Amino acid sequence: MTRVAVVLAALLWSLQAAAQAWPAKPVRIVVPLGAGGFADVPARILAPRLGAQLGAGVFVDNRPGAGSTIGADHVAKAEPDGHTLLFTATPHVISAWLYTKLPYDALKSFVPLALIASGPYVLVVHPDLQVNSVAELIAAAKAQPGKIDYASSGNGSAQHLVTALFASTAGIDLNHVPYKGSGQAMQDVLGGRVKVHFAGVPNVVNHVRGGKLRALGVTTTQRWPDMPDVPTIAEAGVAGYEATLWLCMLAPAGTPEAIVTRVSAEIGKALQDPEVLKQLRSAGIAPSYLGPQEFGAFMRAEHEKWGRVVRATGATIN
Repeated sequence: MTRVAVVLAALLWSLQAAAQAWPAKPVRIVVPLGAGGFADVPARILAPRLGAQLGAGVFVDNRPGAGSTIGADHVAKAEPDGHTLLFTATPHVISAWLYTKLPYDALKSFVPLALIASGPYVLVVHPDLQVNSVAELIAAAKAQPGKIDYASSGNGSAQHLVTALFASTAGIDLNHVPYKGSGQAMQDVLGGRVKVHFAGVPNVVNHVRGGKLRALGVTTTQRWPDMPDVPTIAEAGVAGYEATLWLCMLAPAGTPEAIVTRVSAEIGKALQDPEVLKQLRSAGIAPSYLGPQEFGAFMRAEHEKWGRVVRATGATIN
């Protein structure tokens, strides 16, 4: 056997050994967003299932702040051994364009493990705003440029940029009212102080059913099963508009390929568990699994897409 062959065989053996040895200690899933939020709930649903599959402890560690960048930076600097993972969402690739001095690279500092779920934002209006469709909202905004307010969870947030993309695509001018968090934004939308809002399905579906808000459209290219009568914004007249809210798992760059493959496979297996599926759907979340390569391509495309939106809006944080 040649020396090169010996080295390759040793490398293959070490990779296989690493995968078989993982996990050697409890696995920590860092959620860089607040407890009880869109990312936190599914992370806590998946963690015990993964722990049961692995026969090891798997726990969630919330490290929110600075648009998800604090928790992401913590994972980027963690040992790349599969024991510290990042459970994050769409803001991960948006923050990459908003913060001018991030201590990590949103793509290069991580290895994609899996897309876990995806779904729409819902465009809702308060009933006091006398519009019943996307077309009517656009007409009202064109009649009153810059006079109709929309709420977001903060400057540069996903909600801000999803709405900015909508306004740009529709050719209208809406007035941005940023809040310190989605809870405050929703409170003022429900109170009618701000009339327009984009939010995740779990945050608005009951308010829509109760008549407190009116749903005009969903941001994905397909209608949402829980709101089948609500059209997509594209089919409602804004051709080409699409914005997806997604959840994923990442690992620090340098994590061995064998561990990446195994972690991703375990996530895929967990997402087939009937009880996990039931809990996720009860939380308004639709599993949508993609493995490392497919998800990596998806995340790069999303990174470029939101970069264009940020440049068009001129939004920055620091």
